[in-house]
Amino acid sequence: MARFTRGILVTGGGTFLGDNIASALLAEGAKVSLLLRPDSEDKLGPLAQQTRWSTADVWSPASLRGKARNHSAVIHTVGSLSADPAQGLSHSRLNFVSARNVANMCVSDGVQRMILISVASAPWISRAYIHAKRDAERYMLRLGLRAAIVRAPLLYAPGRSRPLFYRALSLFGVLPPLSWLFLNRIAPMPVDVLARGVALLAISGDESRQLYYARNLRRLIRHGPAQPDTAADQFLPGAADSDSPYDNLDEDLPFGWTPGP
Repeated sequence: MARFTRGILVTGGGTFLGDNIASALLAEGAKVSLLLRPDSEDKLGPLAQQTRWSTADVWSPASLRGKARNHSAVIHTVGSLSADPAQGLSHSRLNFVSARNVANMCVSDGVQRMILISVASAPWISRAYIHAKRDAERYMLRLGLRAAIVRAPLLYAPGRSRPLFYRALSLFGVLPPLSWLFLNRIAPMPVDVLARGVALLAISGDESRQLYYARNLRRLIRHGPAQPDTAADQFLPGAADSDSPYDNLDEDLPFGWTPGP
């Protein structure tokens, strides 16, 4: 498996998804940089010592200038399921504009590889959220980046409380024959499994496809190297239990941006 030597930049440091992916990369031996919102350094926990980190506002192109330089790849995790159009927080603003700015950063900083954490279509996911993510996918591809799109289902932390409906979906999503009927694309997935799949995708430089669903990430894990001796969760900051399956996918508000007056 090819190893990137210049490091991998992960946006969304200090968030559930960004921190899990960064921790999985560290466990695989990668050099990791984190991009986080200003004044959120205290959320990093052990990651503050194990990564190179810097602050930026992904909704401000000027703030991103030069942040990706000398990296082999960028993994973009920032977004939000929660929108408030009355406050200027539309799904397009939260999920498309941030990805557009990060993709432009990759081009201007000479990074050819970008991995976008997108979303798998499911009845319980907002249509506006999905539409914004698809716009982000198309924009990234139009720029000519060596792009990988991860259409993730809802994510959860193993051992945390979840509603019965989502627990049942997770179970049946990996069992035939339901797993053959696209349920494996939308069934909630343990965040550590997705994080390791994304880490292996980034480190290997796999370009066999542009679009990855949960089953593709699981295949990367099965065919990849053995589980690392270093446990990824040792790098994670502590977090309180969450009762909602939505709480663990994105922040309620985007990091690094609040609407202007």
